[in-house]
Parts: sequence; structure tokens; C-alpha cells
Amino acid sequence: MESGFVMDVNISISPEAVAITQPDSAKQILTQLSAMYSTVYGLDAEAVLEDLEQREALGSTGFGRGVAIPHCRSSSVKRPTMALLRLEQPIDFKSADAIPVSLVFGLVSPENAGATHLHALAAISRLVRDEAMLNALHDAPDAEALFAVLTNQFLRDAA
Repeated sequence: MESGFVMDVNISISPEAVAITQPDSAKQILTQLSAMYSTVYGLDAEAVLEDLEQREALGSTGFGRGVAIPHCRSSSVKRPTMALLRLEQPIDFKSADAIPVSLVFGLVSPENAGATHLHALAAISRLVRDEAMLNALHDAPDAEALFAVLTNQFLRDAA
């Protein structure tokens, strides 16, 4: 399903793919992301969960600075597709800097999107290295405001 906002690097995100939640574990984070991809984008939740877990088994996608970027590829999407979870309480995600995560950017890219997938990961990485952006994402009062902060930043980056 292709709905929502398309950011720079052609990343798609729907407002419904942004939530404030409180999972109990890293496993539950991946489960919630998979369910969100199923509900919002029509992907098979079990397949997404399996792909995310396989990628996570290669090494934590905990980016650092309280951010994780679980990602995988799927034949079910036409462009990189994002979801965002802000956690009410940080959770250990085995990040290299050992800081528990409170922002989780899910990314599902097309199966054969080598460079496009890397560009999408780089765009998210640039976003979360910006201290003001991290603060704005943490300070957004609800999921709607979180989506607005995220899409406004990507619009500025694309200009």
C-alpha cells in the first residue's frame, strides 16, 4: 500500500506508521514494528518480523544515542518504507554505546534496492545525529506531532 509522505531518498512514511508505545523488550519492539507494517502498509507481519530478526541476528541495529534502526528488505515494497516508534521508557537494544533506545526507526526496503537502501539508512542516520532533531522528536507531545517533526525535517533536508 503506497500512502503517506515521501521523503528525500524516496522514503515513504504514513502518519499511521508513527506511534508512542511501551514495549517490554527489543523482541517486542520488532514485533510491534512488524504489526505496524502489516496494519499500515499491508505487509505480512510474520515475514517482516522474521526478516528483522534475521538482520538483528547479524548484529544489533542499535545506532547509538538512544536510537535503533531495525531494517530489512522485502519484495512487498516498491520504495524504502519507514515506521517510527518512540518509547515511553528506554529499552536495552544492545547498542554499541550501551545507551538504551527510546527512538526506533523501522525501515523496509525493496529486495533489490542495494544503494537505495543504504541511502535511506544514511538519511535516517543524518537525521538522528542532529541534537536539535533528537530533542524535537523526544519533546513531541503525541504521534501526530512526532510525524510532523519528522516530515518537516526531511522536507528541509530535501530543499
